[in-house]
Amino acid sequence: MLLTLLFSTFVTVFLAEMGDKTQLTTITLSSSTNKPFAVFIGSSIALILATLLGALAGGSIASLIPDFILKLLSGIVFLCIGINLLAQSKNESSIENQS
Repeated sequence: MLLTLLFSTFVTVFLAEMGDKTQLTTITLSSSTNKPFAVFIGSSIALILATLLGALAGGSIASLIPDFILKLLSGIVFLCIGINLLAQSKNESSIENQS
């Protein structure tokens, strides 16, 4: 059970992090400093600490709020973000078409 949770967490986070701003920032820092190992260590420690804070906060929140409400709230937040991104994209494309 623990290995299944570890594997599913690894795959989910790994896929979510591919191509995100953190990875792009790491690539930029590494290419501009020519010290990829130092950038790797620094970004790894930062990601570990950020993940630790998220895991601790998630554990605390989960003990206060029922699971189904957390899932409902996260779904609503993701829908709002998606709708907002679609609206921004539509506005940007209409502005480009007017130019």
